Amino acid sequence: MAMGIWFVPLASVLDTHGLAHIKSYAYATGGISAFISPLIFGALADRHIAPVRLLRWLSLATAIAMALATTAIHFHWSAAIILVLIQLHALCATPTWSISTTIVLAKLNNPKREFGPIRAMATLGWIVGCLLVSALHADSSTFAGYGGVLAWLVVTAFTFALPSVAPPAQTEHLSWKQRLGLDALSLLKHRDTCVVFIAAALYNMPLCAFFPQTPLHMKSLGLHSTTAWMSLGQVTEVVAMFSLAGLLARWRMKTVILAGMSFGVLRFVLCALDTKGWLLGGVALHGLSFVLVYITFQLYLEQRIDPRWRARAQALLTLLLSGFGNLFGYLGCGWWFKANTHGEITRWPLYWGGLAACVTAVWIFFAIAYKGRAASEEGKSAA
Repeated sequence: MAMGIWFVPLASVLDTHGLAHIKSYAYATGGISAFISPLIFGALADRHIAPVRLLRWLSLATAIAMALATTAIHFHWSAAIILVLIQLHALCATPTWSISTTIVLAKLNNPKREFGPIRAMATLGWIVGCLLVSALHADSSTFAGYGGVLAWLVVTAFTFALPSVAPPAQTEHLSWKQRLGLDALSLLKHRDTCVVFIAAALYNMPLCAFFPQTPLHMKSLGLHSTTAWMSLGQVTEVVAMFSLAGLLARWRMKTVILAGMSFGVLRFVLCALDTKGWLLGGVALHGLSFVLVYITFQLYLEQRIDPRWRARAQALLTLLLSGFGNLFGYLGCGWWFKANTHGEITRWPLYWGGLAACVTAVWIFFAIAYKGRAASEEGKSAA
């Protein structure tokens, strides 16, 4: 909920306050922070500090940083200061997702069956946050940011009710690479794991166009309350979460991931048709294209990675998604948007069509490069 309240209306808030020129950079701050914070905090969660305690302090720091950034936007501080504060917020918020995932997965007996419905609660929170923003007519107001601050403070308080997950005892001397979490890069030596990480980063790049540009397209077609309309993607996300266990019981992981990427291609194709109905249809497919790819990737790491490395593995996935994927994705999609915009007119069919081609290329790469276990082996593993 806290993430949705901030992330979805941010583009409209920046546009309204005369900060459209820094919008791509503001979203790219998550990519920059992902190069720094997830591996370090993932290493801390694996070796030194209980993940729940780490999440508590990060949530509090995120609330403070979000309050400062929102205040800076509201009072029209300089663009440079606003970007610095948004970057500070991203540094605190980025590791929370992988740490939360580690806490949840550590308490599950059957992740394939149990993780989807629990993860769906995050999506429901995101939907409620988006609906509240539009219901309060705060789609373009800094009031949304202050609502996010309140939500993060609730998260901070809720961590006191979470079951503790203690880090394993460490007896050996740790090198500086281990303390920074850089030893997680050794996971890339395994072929399929390397393909998963690369595919995740590449797939995330074109998806970075979704939140900054879709509200603009909606407004150009006469749709208002854009934050609420954007939550259509989370409705299908909930459906996909509850369906994921059944799909993984019947299909190989590779098949599920390719199906999700196919929905990603179709989503952009529908947006390229440039009408209200087709655009909303493309938005609705966001949930399927997200869950079947990213959540399956997370479950892959939970099943195939040694338990002692799981926090770092999830952190490395966050680094590649939110780091390489988001940084190059937001900047690249921002450049592609400008290339297809002349004055007030944007060639939306060409813009979305180019992104559909990018996702198709990632689909082909993953289909060829990923080998995976045989279906029978995965069946034994599930049993």
